Amino acid sequence: MAEVRFENVTKIVGGKKFADNVSFDIRDREFVSILGEPGSGKSMVLRMIAGLERPDSGNIYIGDRNVNDLRPAERNVAMVFQSFALYPHKTVYENLTFPLFKRGMSKEEIDKRVRSIAEMLRISHVLEKRPALLSGGERQRVAIGRAIVRNSDALLMDEPLSNLDAKLRLHMRAELRKIQKEIGQTTIFTTADEVEALSIADRICVYREGSIVQFDAPEAIYDRPNSLYVAQMVGRPQMNFVDGTIRFKDGRSQFVSSNFTTDLSTSGPTPPADKEVVLGIRPSDTRVSTREVNGGFQCEVYVTEFVGSEAILDIKIGDQLLRARVPVSMKAEIGDKLWVKFDESRIHIFDKGTASAIQ
Repeated sequence: MAEVRFENVTKIVGGKKFADNVSFDIRDREFVSILGEPGSGKSMVLRMIAGLERPDSGNIYIGDRNVNDLRPAERNVAMVFQSFALYPHKTVYENLTFPLFKRGMSKEEIDKRVRSIAEMLRISHVLEKRPALLSGGERQRVAIGRAIVRNSDALLMDEPLSNLDAKLRLHMRAELRKIQKEIGQTTIFTTADEVEALSIADRICVYREGSIVQFDAPEAIYDRPNSLYVAQMVGRPQMNFVDGTIRFKDGRSQFVSSNFTTDLSTSGPTPPADKEVVLGIRPSDTRVSTREVNGGFQCEVYVTEFVGSEAILDIKIGDQLLRARVPVSMKAEIGDKLWVKFDESRIHIFDKGTASAIQ
């Protein structure tokens, strides 16, 4: 196992920057998700680590080795693609043993390792079957097994769950997290699904147009987004956003919009007066009540959405539409008048000009 490091890496293809002076350090045995929209360049990062693409400038390290000039076979990394990439004419057992024959291992060593990996992945019962006879989840586990059986320095996974149905993806996320911790392999996983990234990674690299926007623990990405982009990308339902300005009253800073005014937290940086900002508040921190709330304001229910153990209310404050997450016990109907208040400690303030977080 090994750390993976980028030092000022740039990659341009057809005039498009897939990596723009990118630097990061992924620790040994760490599980990192690169979260980005399609075309952001996240897959190119994996391809450069694997040696399938060469950086235009900068250096890539796997462990202590600068691998810029090493062929893919010399880098000791394994890669799992979105497609399962299995040999259709070989059995599962043969697919798993294939990467090991070139390593000079004895048949006994190969058999022991393959059966150990198969047991870990719960595919021992399909070792004699061919891929065509397997379910999607089984094929995905075999593809992962082919990668981890090699015991490489790093495991690269390019959106490996995107072809699976929702139920199977949920199951495989938990499996991947468990397997990675068991084998202790440095793992880099790309995805466009923020729930996927939040649920499995030790750290998340939010990637946009060839640049790192934020590289942090899942809790920090969710609770302390450093920009409007990260705040918009992470969280379901999406964070509420309201344009407004800052003013000071009775020694406290307030956010003022055309529809409401709310006090801001006294902790953290204080935005200057009259600055144009964007307030962000998550639906779970948008507190709705059937009774008048001190410091709150009245709203009207616009749409209700039942989602099982809870409900999502679309509420209007004047002409401002917001979303709130409420318990199903709150029986709200379209047109009902309610009261809403924000959790001050959970309000985010972004600079409207730079889109960077202020508070």
